[in-house]
Amino acid sequence: MSTLAIKDLHVSVETAEGVKEILKGVTLTINAGETHAVMGPNGSGKSTLAYTIAGHPKYTVTSGTITLDGEDVLAMSVDERARAGLFLAMQYPVEVPGVSVSNFLRTAKTAIDGEAPKLRTWVKDVKGAMDALSMDPSFAERNVNEGFSGGEKKRHETLQLELLNPKVAILDETDSGLDIDALKVVSEGVNRFRSGGDKGLLLITHYTRILRYIAPDFVHVFVDGRFVEEGGPELAEQLEAEGYERFLAKAGA
Repeated sequence: MSTLAIKDLHVSVETAEGVKEILKGVTLTINAGETHAVMGPNGSGKSTLAYTIAGHPKYTVTSGTITLDGEDVLAMSVDERARAGLFLAMQYPVEVPGVSVSNFLRTAKTAIDGEAPKLRTWVKDVKGAMDALSMDPSFAERNVNEGFSGGEKKRHETLQLELLNPKVAILDETDSGLDIDALKVVSEGVNRFRSGGDKGLLLITHYTRILRYIAPDFVHVFVDGRFVEEGGPELAEQLEAEGYERFLAKAGA
């Protein structure tokens, strides 16, 4: 049973105007079996939080800690974080020309587990996961994200989530660019991942619509690089009805 603990995290980034602080003291604990939704307006720093956990070199941690089961995540390289059990579904997945989806998935699984999956079992697992996500079998032979629609990219991210089976998953605006049918399919995939009750999930979003399919245990309002309010699922409905205005005022943003 894993725990991702973030304590008083401050993060800066280089801009044309100089160094800018984006995260201004973020504290959050995600235990196994918990789903945390982080909601906030554009530019509030939500994606910065996701990429900092994953180890993107653009972001500099100036103070604070991130640990996974007591281990120092900030001391790990990006691949070490993945092997430790962290997973990031990106808002804008990158294209990887010349690498097929099937090769990419098997290589990733081998790197994380430290050994190649048994081919017969692996082919069955991939086919089952693709079928569940309504993905055509030919998808496996396409180059990673090359020419993919928004919905195909997000299904591919969810396919990775199910097959790599991390301890804690961070989904950065997985609902963006999805029509209602694709949203349902992707949400079902995420719910399959967390159905065992032993996975942690951090779900970053602007809107409540995905939370109608992936029910959160906790909702956090994120404004100007910090959490300004926390509550249960009812807080998301309040945001839907009232927007972020009073929270922006509260944060002085």
